[in-house]
Amino acid sequence: MTSRTVTLLDVARAAGVSKSTVSDALQGSGRVAEATRDRVRAVAEELGYRPNSAARRLRRASTGAVGLHLPATATRLDYYMNLAFGAVERAQEDGLDMVLLAPSGAAGGRIASRVDGLLVIDPEPGDSAVPGLLDAGVPVVTGERYLGPATGPSGAVVCDNAASLTALLDHVTERGARRPALLAPSGSSAWATALRATAGSWGRAHGVAVTLRTVPFAATPAEAEAATRALLAADPAVDAVICAPDGSAPGVLRAATALGRKVGATSACGTTSASSASEASGGNGRNGEGARSESAGPGRPGGAAAAVGTMSAGLLVASCVDGTATRGAEPPVTAVDLRPAAYGRACAELLCDILADRAAPDTVRRHSWSLETRASTGSPG
Repeated sequence: MTSRTVTLLDVARAAGVSKSTVSDALQGSGRVAEATRDRVRAVAEELGYRPNSAARRLRRASTGAVGLHLPATATRLDYYMNLAFGAVERAQEDGLDMVLLAPSGAAGGRIASRVDGLLVIDPEPGDSAVPGLLDAGVPVVTGERYLGPATGPSGAVVCDNAASLTALLDHVTERGARRPALLAPSGSSAWATALRATAGSWGRAHGVAVTLRTVPFAATPAEAEAATRALLAADPAVDAVICAPDGSAPGVLRAATALGRKVGATSACGTTSASSASEASGGNGRNGEGARSESAGPGRPGGAAAAVGTMSAGLLVASCVDGTATRGAEPPVTAVDLRPAAYGRACAELLCDILADRAAPDTVRRHSWSLETRASTGSPG
């Protein structure tokens, strides 16, 4: 059979249940035992059953609302608030209200009875609410791909996160950095995973060790400051710090000031010292353990003198996420503008298009970003 010819009755016969039981099981409604629900869904997938969206809307009254699930840390991050406003605005253009779901989520069946579709932003495989949302029986669009084992979403809107970090690394090296470092986000979201992987692949391609420090996904400025202090103490040769978490850049700037590092410049002697100290240091840090600086041996350049020289040298600072914290910092911080409001609109638009049969399920759309260069990565002095 093909997906166009398989019907609810076909699934019911194969699963040995009634047609109404199949309908309830696939929509996440009714009183269907979990084992029966799992068996029906497995049979439907095996047969290639695809629900007729028009018929489904006739059988199920529209609620006139869609749900929005954000990461638990979203309430204190500028990025997600802008994204949410963009999503709400776009949903309203199709006459749909937006319901903000509690971070803990709810059973898929209960959610499905209250909304016509769902937006799940930056889904983490470790978020216990996500599998139930993806399996709620309504169309689901994710902001970024879901890397977990649950049922895939109906569609996704993605950014090229590898390209954005590559642009930042290219930029700081063009401005004189020879020993870049990344405060990388923890967790297993598509964004966090892409940034950590790209730091390694870029370093291998350019023959430059990118020092890696893992910080919380939504690291506060204080956490970023502490991580930067530890990073520069362990590897004084670092001459550029790229921080990933939204809003964390001011902490990096405070750490630089406290250590006497001039932000926005790499002096000639500083660049030389950084290169020498890099040769004398141990490999780059992984999983929160920064590179350890070692004294140079006989006949080798660098050593303690290079480390001291680097501490008074300049430091370039950049961020993977633009926002009020980067634009209003002193100096203003170079950052990737992910255009969160437009991103929220794009996610809501795809969900609206799927609900209205203007887009097919499994549609993936791309969202563009831009690099905003500012004084924190000023030309070498």
